Amino acid sequence: MSDVFVILCTFPNPEQARQIGTALVERQLAACVNLVPAVESIYRWEGKVETASEVLAVFKTTRAVFPAFQQALTELHPYEVPEIIAISPDQVAEPYRAWVLNNVALPDQ
Repeated sequence: MSDVFVILCTFPNPEQARQIGTALVERQLAACVNLVPAVESIYRWEGKVETASEVLAVFKTTRAVFPAFQQALTELHPYEVPEIIAISPDQVAEPYRAWVLNNVALPDQ
């Protein structure tokens, strides 16, 4: 089990994705965020099938920081129910793993 987490989260537009992604990196709750523009989402909301153009954010953080990351992302995110999916990769290259671990920190550390 890896101590690095990859988090997937969608946003309504590039500006909000960039603003919130930057805030989480500045707070050291994520080491990095990649923004993937122009994804199309098809989903069920309040009993109806909806479609929306969104931006996919791919965050890199750690298992230890994830609870604080999730709390901050939930507070900052404009959606009532933000997509927050944490994936634990089976393998992470050691130099990248070390970089992630050195660039995230629990609050007040």
